[in-house]
Amino acid sequence: MPEPAFVMPMADGTIKQINPSTGAKVWTVPGRSARPLTPPQPAARPISDTDWTHGCAFCSARYMETPPEKARMVCHDGVWQTIEATPAEALFDSVAEFRVVPNLFEIVSYDYWHKNYGYQLPADQAERKHQYMATEQGRRHVFSVLATKLRQNGKTADDISKIPADWFVSQADGFFGGGHDVVIARRHWIDGARTTADLASSGSLTADEHEQYIRITLKAMDHLYSSNRYTRFVAVFQNWLKPAGASFDHLHKQLVAIDEHGTNADQVAGRLRDNPNFFNECGVNYASYHNLLVAENDSAIVIAGFGHRYPTIEIYSKSAQIYPWLQSDKEVRDMSDLIHAMHLATGADVASNEEWHSTPVDMDVAMPWRINLKWRISTIAGFEGDTKIYINTISPMELRQIVTGRLQELRSSGQIGDLRIGDECSGRPNPLRYVEAF
Repeated sequence: MPEPAFVMPMADGTIKQINPSTGAKVWTVPGRSARPLTPPQPAARPISDTDWTHGCAFCSARYMETPPEKARMVCHDGVWQTIEATPAEALFDSVAEFRVVPNLFEIVSYDYWHKNYGYQLPADQAERKHQYMATEQGRRHVFSVLATKLRQNGKTADDISKIPADWFVSQADGFFGGGHDVVIARRHWIDGARTTADLASSGSLTADEHEQYIRITLKAMDHLYSSNRYTRFVAVFQNWLKPAGASFDHLHKQLVAIDEHGTNADQVAGRLRDNPNFFNECGVNYASYHNLLVAENDSAIVIAGFGHRYPTIEIYSKSAQIYPWLQSDKEVRDMSDLIHAMHLATGADVASNEEWHSTPVDMDVAMPWRINLKWRISTIAGFEGDTKIYINTISPMELRQIVTGRLQELRSSGQIGDLRIGDECSGRPNPLRYVEAF
């Protein structure tokens, strides 16, 4: 095998792997791939009439249980429209296909930015807060959501009743200028669902709906960067199902502004300074030479990832534009189509993490926009903790076979559009054009 040997089959069938970005060591051991992808599911029950709109706090009849929304997307007769800063009185005037709301339990809070950096609400967000809370319904909404947060933190109704109104007003800053957002899809269950097992996932969206889901996320990402000059990176991720860390089995993405690049980006930056073509040579080119290409269209390409703790599908944008919110409509649609197809091939019953990676805005090297779709089908245990060698139950070759097979079936049934699958991929070297960015 030509060096570097990121994927090394052993004589007994063990597949040893090294992650080119992190250096993590991963083994796939013969026989363990026969384990089921999904654990036994709890017994499903019939869906009641109220479940459709009241299934969880993210559902469409419970808008008042989430903080004041930043934006929503609606669709009328096939025309998509973004509505920003909906007042409390108008929350139920339309049904949002997707909503952007602040996370009630932030990873990085408004107080973090305020107390560590002196960050203040920008003028437009301060005015938005003033207008929202100037109405009785808006003020009641904000106070109610903050009271919910206090109850979750162990406060009693008596405790809350003694807190002065000024405290609630000051704490509302995080709802209007915080750095942790949630993008929530409308459906909790698929159209026509009969039981609570029929959850609506990314794959259950139409291709057009999924594109808008990606677009509103990109817009929220851009907003988090532009509204806080201390932000160095915006982490974007989707936890699907509780084994993957989801609080609700309701489709949503999260965005978190942080004041660091994160360990992954810093590790990759070091490799890029040594070799700017790293993602081509050690990613897509290597996958092509080892028959690990999964799918491709004009602007994006998918490989079976190697060196990951979990089976991981890697989706790369080919664009020379490294900031995804600045990519062309065609480039965003192509990326969306491949992400959507990978979710369809994965299936709604597989717990997964969708992790976005892109170039931090203050970094001196260029990275492609890329997304890792990780199947959370195993649990890290004592062997991994002891050796730091991770057991991934599905090898990259098996993953590629599983996904390309499902994609062929999806294409035959008309569930996905025009894309090249497996051996149909061009295999041309250096398809990622991020190196042109600087």
